[in-house]
Amino acid sequence: PTPTPTTPGPSSCTVNWTANQWNNGFTADVRVTNRGPALTNWTVTWSFTGNQQVTNAWNAQVTQSARNVTARNVAWNGSLPTNGTVTFGFQATYSGTNDRPSEFRLNGTPCQTS
Repeated sequence: PTPTPTTPGPSSCTVNWTANQWNNGFTADVRVTNRGPALTNWTVTWSFTGNQQVTNAWNAQVTQSARNVTARNVAWNGSLPTNGTVTFGFQATYSGTNDRPSEFRLNGTPCQTS
């Protein structure tokens, strides 16, 4: 028998990315809404498509390896209840283009972007 394709359910998280850009740099505010079970710690990951390099961050511990970026909660914002929102931001440099990442993940689960 031919397997029946499944339709993915609604995403368990939403990410809103707002960037303010200038010649070779930008800041980004990242707002994450948790639609899944409550979390006691969170990690948001994404990959840049260009040569963006994070230089500092606020409201999250942000690390970068090549194009892969990981943002982890800090001591005061680790609790993320169902339908709760956390916002963090960072400053970065780039050359060429500064495209928005196409996929974000919250604790490994793909998020819807807006």
